[in-house]
Amino acid sequence: MSRFFYPTLAWNNLKKNRKTYIPYILTCIGTIAMFYMMVFISGNQGLEEIPGVEVLQLLLNLGSYIIGIFSVIFLFYTNSFITKQRQKEFGLYNILGMEKKHIAKMITWEAFYVAVFSLVVGLITGIVVSRLMFLLLMKLLTFEIPFTTLISMQPLLSTVILFSVIFLLTLLNNLRHIHLSKPIELLKGGEVGEKEPKTKWLIVLIGIIALSTGYYIALATESPLAALNKFFLAVLLVIIATYALFTAGTIALFKMLRKNKSFYYKTNHFISVSGMIYRMKQNAVGLANICVLSTMVLVMLSSTVCLYIGMEELIKNRYPKEIAVTTYDVQPEDLAVMEELIQEGANDLALTIEKPHYYYYKELQVIKNGNEFVSGAGMGYGADIGMIVLIPLSEYNRMENRSEQLAEDEVLLYTFRGEEIQDSITMFDQTFTIKEQLPDLQVDGIASAMILDSFNFVIVPDEETIRELDPTDAEGYNAYYGFDVDGDVDNEIALPGQLTEKLKAAKMVGHAEGAEESKEIFYSLYGGLFFLGIFLGTLFIMATVLIIYYKQISEGYQDKNRFEIMQKVGLSKAEIKKSIRSQVLLVFFLPLFAAVVHILFAFNVITKLLEALNLTNVGLFAMCTAGVIIIFAVLYLLVYLLTAREYYRIVSKN
Repeated sequence: MSRFFYPTLAWNNLKKNRKTYIPYILTCIGTIAMFYMMVFISGNQGLEEIPGVEVLQLLLNLGSYIIGIFSVIFLFYTNSFITKQRQKEFGLYNILGMEKKHIAKMITWEAFYVAVFSLVVGLITGIVVSRLMFLLLMKLLTFEIPFTTLISMQPLLSTVILFSVIFLLTLLNNLRHIHLSKPIELLKGGEVGEKEPKTKWLIVLIGIIALSTGYYIALATESPLAALNKFFLAVLLVIIATYALFTAGTIALFKMLRKNKSFYYKTNHFISVSGMIYRMKQNAVGLANICVLSTMVLVMLSSTVCLYIGMEELIKNRYPKEIAVTTYDVQPEDLAVMEELIQEGANDLALTIEKPHYYYYKELQVIKNGNEFVSGAGMGYGADIGMIVLIPLSEYNRMENRSEQLAEDEVLLYTFRGEEIQDSITMFDQTFTIKEQLPDLQVDGIASAMILDSFNFVIVPDEETIRELDPTDAEGYNAYYGFDVDGDVDNEIALPGQLTEKLKAAKMVGHAEGAEESKEIFYSLYGGLFFLGIFLGTLFIMATVLIIYYKQISEGYQDKNRFEIMQKVGLSKAEIKKSIRSQVLLVFFLPLFAAVVHILFAFNVITKLLEALNLTNVGLFAMCTAGVIIIFAVLYLLVYLLTAREYYRIVSKN
């Protein structure tokens, strides 16, 4: 036997099964290129010039790990489709005299061809496209950073090692499958009959409970802190429910459709429903995978697009004034000293101060119980932790240009976050009547960045009341001084650092920060999130398309003989096509429908998470979500049209 026999046979097999292997190889190339690009960009030395590079590199490294882990799981999953599809072929080789060790040599050469071709083309694609992706990242970050190198050895080695291990593990798994299978089992392949699956009502019940609980958590979440605490639990419950309801619930659904005689006893419905009952056990996991991946795409892209588009509004929420100076443990008279230092710093940089806004206050961490607040100092962050800011009436009247008056037991209340308190408020065992709920109040933007369930500003009659309420007995106050500036942008960026140094020199504890100074860090964070969302969204879409494709192809080959028999007994091609359309529509769009329902129920909790990131524009997120759903649905429809046509070609081929 020629030593080139197995390499040649393997090459011919790949060509013969190209309809199955080409999508798999393209996916391998895509994941290899994406992993290389992510590792390459995260290690590019040009990023070191970006403010907030640590956060950006953390996001990019996280993306590399996600792509690597996902590649292992997904390539194993898709490889199982190919192995199952070729069972009959391997069985035939075995029956004709080829021993299992010879089949092993053949599939080893096939795996070698696939691995080498995928790695070479994937790395070349990654190297070529990496510059474009780097430029896209810089565009999203609004920075001009030099592209330091075209090829880097570390990303190359990491990519080759990871995917060589993946290809080796898939090969070993295929060899194990061939070794353990009997020739007759391989020859029969997917033709082995299945008993009608039982309706597993316990799993259906678990799915319903998990889904209801997950949806309830998402809908009942009322604050950003609660969203952070409960979001991943809700996600886990919905994923469990998705797999439970697709594996057991769909069988129950099809059996109920079968009992509906007016629906079931129609040619197209009869064929599709009866067929899906028997095949739902193996299809359900694939459908659940499609649903979970689709939901991940919708959530990831809608939230990251919203954050990026709403960047300017987000920065405005965080910095209502262009420059914010905060000091701690000061007295009211120290505000004049602060003002002198700020004016001096602005003059040094030829900047003009505009629209100054300042006040002193006492900030207390509390535990909220209805309209009652008790000391929460040292309690950390929990579901009932809040913040109360006490401002004396005289300071409020000055900062808001009002002449309000309060009795000793009266307060004004501005609820920045959380449920509004009606009529009265109890703070540290003292009860006050709420004279007025303030509709608005100019406050330090740092309040928007504090992830708390409740945040209330309380205007009290005088400083004496503050001293009585303060459980810490601290004599000092916090002071906020915010203002806009007119002048050179570079000087504006330099001003906060200079003011912080001046405060330190004056023996005052505090710091200064600015919108322009922080804008670069915000763009590093949210631009990086958007870039990561695009990358991972593309990866998950690619995975979804491939799962759908293999699902349709494998179903087509399973149905081929059945439809041939039906044609022979008088079923026309038009009736076959109508039946195919009914079957595909019944099942194909179920994952998309479920994914849309998932994101609609998750809408509330995601808005709370975005609020924790300073984005409060619910309307913007709604528009981004709707846009992403529409675009994804169009792509999903195109995949449906292509795969349904391929499915029909298989089942109707003579």
